[in-house]
Amino acid sequence: MFNLIGENPLEIFRTILLAIAALAISISVHESAHAWMANRLGDPTARHLGRISLNPLVHIDLLGTIIVPILFLLQAGILFGWAKPTPFNPWNLKNPRADAALISLAGPASNLVLATVFGLAFRAFAGNDLVAVILFRLITLNLVLAFFNLLPIPPLDGFKVVGGILPRSLASQWESLERYGILILLAFFFFGAPIIQPLLGFFVGSFLQIITGASLSL
Repeated sequence: MFNLIGENPLEIFRTILLAIAALAISISVHESAHAWMANRLGDPTARHLGRISLNPLVHIDLLGTIIVPILFLLQAGILFGWAKPTPFNPWNLKNPRADAALISLAGPASNLVLATVFGLAFRAFAGNDLVAVILFRLITLNLVLAFFNLLPIPPLDGFKVVGGILPRSLASQWESLERYGILILLAFFFFGAPIIQPLLGFFVGSFLQIITGASLSL
């Protein structure tokens, strides 16, 4: 959470700038991991588009990475956003369902790795309050990105992960839900949040404790 109430304009601007920078870094790692895995599994589509890159400029979506996060920060004090989706062509994959699941899983996995790296830095700089707070927020952001994206809801990564492990007899029915992805996601935000939020909080808090030794209340 970012408490911007009562802050002066310069402090608000600095907080927003740092938050957007943190989001851009985290989603760049996430999307480049999708692209890297797709290329490893035989589909060069994302590589040809320059998406195997940590450069945020190739992943940033004006609405999802800039405008929406700023609005959420100003209105609710929380950081929420997305990047341009990383495309892949299933026809280039040897095992389309299983490989699509691996490509989808690579994004959240990369955020868990990044959170762990930041966690080691957090422990090393625990005596520096400013650095510790910045690292703590980076770790929390990456854990939220990882576990939120693992929810089995289209168009989130978890949806394709589940599709890759379901029996073939059920997979086509599951994949047919993807066409209703936006509606399902909106329904989740309106009706499912009271159930999912504590679940996400449990996983984020538990991993945060393991990685940093600190709790969400920092």
